[in-house]
This record gives sequence, structure tokens and C-alpha cells, in this order.
Amino acid sequence: MSELAYGRLRPVTPLASVLLEDNPGPMTLDGTNTWLLRAPGADGCVVVDPGEDDVPHLERVAAAAGAVALILITHRHADHVGGAPWLARQTGAPVRALDPTLTIGGSPLIDGEVLEAAGVRLEVVATPGHTADSVSFLLDGPETAQAVLTGDHVLGRGTTVIVHPDGALGPYLASLRRLAELAPGTIVLPGHGPELPDAVAVVTEYLQHREQRLDQIRAALGELGADASPRQVVEHVYADVDRSVWFAAEMSVRAQLEYLRSA
Repeated sequence: MSELAYGRLRPVTPLASVLLEDNPGPMTLDGTNTWLLRAPGADGCVVVDPGEDDVPHLERVAAAAGAVALILITHRHADHVGGAPWLARQTGAPVRALDPTLTIGGSPLIDGEVLEAAGVRLEVVATPGHTADSVSFLLDGPETAQAVLTGDHVLGRGTTVIVHPDGALGPYLASLRRLAELAPGTIVLPGHGPELPDAVAVVTEYLQHREQRLDQIRAALGELGADASPRQVVEHVYADVDRSVWFAAEMSVRAQLEYLRSA
């Protein structure tokens, strides 16, 4: 993507278009990607992650979607789910998520469940780690390449923050390995950042990066002592990283220390 398309629906695949919310930040990158899914010529639309409780953005989503058949949530963070109640009220569409407290007019999602709406087929893939309730959606439809909507489990650039204690590194690594079993060339449609051409390639890079970070933290503990705090480890390992993102690094380090100390 060469330019940011705030407020403009951008087609990405024959089945998926994205409307980028104007909420950029350290945790949201360029903003939240709200995905609109439908097969060519199909009635209705599936909306994935409506974004924050941001009425101008939600009004653009509703206008671009037309008749909304279903609203899906990848995980519980407000930059993905905050606008779901508003969109549900305006469109009458049910909201479904793995967390039952987020569902409206429907049942919680189930791992392996297959959803069919707006001419597309979505398989629910539980991918805990970033949060305990994180899910991805494997997208298939007529005459188009397979894609996977990953929420914050895999981002369009950079790496994912694991929000301890809701998130945990062990489940996160297991979820990455599950996505590594997808067909080569599966397109990544992330919750933040640009789409990526091959899920298997990017997940492999994620796994390698996590192993490198774990090695760095093991080395830091060797110098700082086994009881070093997450902040001490961040100052040691992330010394060359902009301090504005140290708060996010500290969350991930906390999860990594828990992983190493419970092994």
C-alpha cells in the first residue's frame, strides 16, 4: 500500500476490502483495519473488527457495507470491538466473538466452526496468545486465493505485543505453529498494517524472531540475575529501540519472562 486510505474503501482481494480507521498510534500502527467481506454480486456483507467507538468511521463502514449480515470480532481490545454495539444497533446484524461477553444477538464463536454469509466461507481458527480470546478467520470463496484474517496475532509490519496476563507466549507460539500449516501463498489480512502475500513465510519469520528475543532475554538474565524485573530487561535488551515503545516492549517481556520461568 503506497498511501494511507483513511475514509476510503480499498479492495484487496476479490472477496475482501478494507476501510482504515483514522486512529494511528504506537499500538495501532496506521490505524485499525475494518474488513468488509463479500463475494462479487452477493447480497449482504460481513464486517470484521468495526474498530473503536468512532461514529464517523462507523458511519463510513455502514455506508460501504450496505446490508450487514454478520459482524465478527478477532479479539476483545477496544480498537477492534469498541464500535460493534453501535454498528449492531444501526444494522441489526449479530455480533459474534469468542468471548461471550462481546456477542450481541448471536452465540460465541467455536474453534473450527464454519460460517457462510455474503457468498463467502469463513473458518474460525482459535489463535490465543496476543489475548486469550484471539481468533483468526480463514477466508475462502469462489475462484480466489485463500486468505486469513489475523487480527493482532500477525500484523502487517512489526511484531505482535503479548498482553500479559490475558495473553501468554506459550499459546501464542502454538498459534503461530498452527498458522504455519496453512497453504503457501495464503494472503494475510491483518488487524493493523498492510496485507501480506504469504502467511507461512511471515509466520516463520515471527517464530524465528521470538526465538531470538528469548535468547536475548536469557542472556540478559545471565547478566542481570534470574530475578530481574521486566523493566530491567527492557532497558538491557531494547536499549537501541525508541523509548516511546518501551511500554509495549515491557508487556511482551513480562510474558516472555513468565514463559521462561514456568518452563
